[in-house]
Parts: sequence; C-alpha cells; structure tokens
Amino acid sequence: MESQDSVIRSKVGRAAKLVGTGAKIGGNYLKFYAKKVATGKEDRESLHEDNAQDIYNSLSQLKGSALKVAQMLSMDKAVLPKAYTQKFALSQYSAPPMSGPLVMKAYQSALGHYPSQDFDRFDSKSLAAASIGQVHVAEKEGKMYAVKIQYPGVAEAIKSDLKLVKPVANAMFGLPEKEMQKYFEEVEEKLLEETRYDLELQRGQEVAAACSHIENVHFPQYYPQWSTSKVLVMDLLQGQHLAEYLQTQPSQEEKNQVAQALWDFYEYQLHELRCIHADPHPGNFLFTQDAKVGIIDFGCVKEVPEDFYHSYFPLLIQEVQENPVIIDKLMRGIEMIFPGDSESLQQDLTEAFLRMTRLLSRPFQEAEFHFTQDYLDEIYEEGERIYRLPGVRKPTQPRGSKHALYVNRTYFGIYSLMADLNATVVNRDLAWVDRLRVKCNL
Repeated sequence: MESQDSVIRSKVGRAAKLVGTGAKIGGNYLKFYAKKVATGKEDRESLHEDNAQDIYNSLSQLKGSALKVAQMLSMDKAVLPKAYTQKFALSQYSAPPMSGPLVMKAYQSALGHYPSQDFDRFDSKSLAAASIGQVHVAEKEGKMYAVKIQYPGVAEAIKSDLKLVKPVANAMFGLPEKEMQKYFEEVEEKLLEETRYDLELQRGQEVAAACSHIENVHFPQYYPQWSTSKVLVMDLLQGQHLAEYLQTQPSQEEKNQVAQALWDFYEYQLHELRCIHADPHPGNFLFTQDAKVGIIDFGCVKEVPEDFYHSYFPLLIQEVQENPVIIDKLMRGIEMIFPGDSESLQQDLTEAFLRMTRLLSRPFQEAEFHFTQDYLDEIYEEGERIYRLPGVRKPTQPRGSKHALYVNRTYFGIYSLMADLNATVVNRDLAWVDRLRVKCNL
C-alpha cells in the first residue's frame, strides 16, 4: 500500500480536499448517466464502487476525525450500499500509512529522540494503520512490542473537521445546528480523548485489571516509560482480525467461544464498571487459533452516568416493557419524550421505541441466544420504520440522551460481530436485571 509523506493539517487544505472529492463524485455521476444513455443499462454498482473509492481515498489521506467517520459507517451495514461498507472497513486497520521518514519525525517530536534509543529494532513499515494513528513492531532484548504513533495534527484538526461535517448532519436530521449541539459536543469530546494516548494507557490498565478474570479474553501490558500523549507502547499480541480469522474456517464451537468471551467482557464492563469499550469494530480485536480474543485499543471508552444507566437499561427488561407508568418515566429520563409533546406524539414515539427495545432485548430474554444476520436485518428495518415517523423524521427538538450515542453504537457493533460469527452466547450473569427490577419496584 502506498504510504503518505505528509498529512494535510490546515483547515483550508482539508476543506479543499473534501471539495475536490465532491467534484470527483459529480464526475462519477456524469459517467453513470452517459453510460446509461449510451447502453440503456443502469450500472449503479459501478457508480457506488467509484464513489466509495474516491471518498475513501480522500478521508484516508486526511486521517483523524474525517477517517473516523468512514470507520463508524463501515460498522453499519444497513445505512450504505455494500461497496461503501467494504471500502470503509479498510479504515479499521488498513488505511494508507505514514512513510518511514514521517514516522521517525513524529516519534522524535513526541519523545525528543528516535526509536533506536529505546529499542534494539524498530520496523518503520507499519503493521496496521487506522484513523488516529498507526502501529509499528519493535523489539528489545528479545521481547516484541507494538508501538502506536499518532498522525501529526490529528487532534488540532478535529474541531475544524467537525465543522465541515455539521451542515451535512444537520440536513440529515432536519434540525438546526443549535439543536444538534449536545451531540456534536459528545462526539468531539470522545474524538479528542482518542488523541490522548496517555489517557488510553490509563484506561487500558484499569480495564485490563478489572476484567482479568474473564475467560478467553486477554490484554496487552502497557509501558509508560516509552509512552507519551502521542506515542503508546504495549505488548505485541498475536492473532488475526475478524475477516482473516473467519477465512481460516474455525469451527462453530470455536466461534461461539470467542463470541462468548466478548459478550462476557462487554456485559461486565457495562453493568459492573459503568464504562464500556465504545469502539467495537473488528480492527480492535485479535482472534487466536485457540479461540481467545485480545483487546488492543482503549482509545474510546464511554463512562456511563448512573442516572442514564438507570433510565436506559430497565427498558430491556420484559416486565418494564409491560408497565406503562414506568415506561413513561424512563422515556422522559432518556429524553425521548418531553412535557410539551402532544399526547398522540408521545404515544407514537413510545410505541415505536418499545418495538425497538423489544427487538434489542431479545438476547437477554433467554438463557442463550443465537445471533444471525436475519436478526440484525429486523433491527435495521425497525429503525427505518421509526425514522419515517413525523416526530422523528421532522423533529421539533433532538430526541435521545447524548449518552445513548456511544452506548447504541457499541451494542450495534457487538451485535454485528456476533452475527458475523453466527454465534450462540449464554447469559452467564443476569444479576443486573434483578438489580434493575428492584430499582423499578418490580
């Protein structure tokens, strides 16, 4: 893969890159319509492939929050045509890397010296490259390390990148910028946290210590003496990303084992630690041939406030879903309905939200649950029905707590991983359900 000798850092340069991409997409449409006129056939798949390639090329060169958008979209297989999700999935771990000289410059800028002062061997060719930084292999006294180096200017570009994205998002949701502000602030906060490798090191150590008892999950050790806010050094874990792992044709028993490990890991974080690894794309997991899974990135961790937790997660409990009084209270607690809403709007929103939560809560209603693509399709189809509601499609104000953004993203990501594995998981510990029943006086 061709490397980059520089990353565009100026606001003008980044904006110009996106404008140029828009022009290329316009050209692709012209070719599409000209071919349609000439042949009488509509080759929309080629159009999607050309557009996906041009968009990905631009975002991958910009890095940072621009590429992060592609990474997030690649996880949602219902939003975009297949050509886009396949191409954008490369942003998870196969983006165009920095060139060797730029890597050395970035390392020296962060630590004041070159890698040769810290390691016996350092590979300037990246092992993996994603949206915020890229990973290199290093060796010292026979031990192998993964060295993550942040792209230059990523943190500084986040605010300006989001300003470029805001008009598009506002148009999509039909709300003025002021009304969308709380969501943009949440996204900006999490993106800026991802650029703080010192925070990632701290969270990685804390979560690894708290979750060390979970079977078949393992974590790297981190090395503060070689790390800064822009460089992070950890153990080099062995394993394959999901697509590579599935190509080895593991047995269903093995796939169930790694799925169970991830399921237990996420359930324990959320219901015991009140925080969650909120970036569950396949690039952040390494699957091994002995059916274990390594967790290698704690850049995006969502801390779940108690008030949100106690308003949101009771909605997954069947007895709560059948209690209108509790439902009304919880819906207000998660900012889905408001005092000024008409009775008919409140009823429409509540019924639609209950249909969705009944779908999402299926994995917790039985001792074990089998994840399939058909189940995911049901969720996406219900989401489409909800979006068509007048109170959602043309809202008078934003609906839903900002804290739901990353919690929902996490669960959709995990459900998607489970479906890719065609996995059956066992609910080993549903003590949180009993605790929330008590909280709701059930």
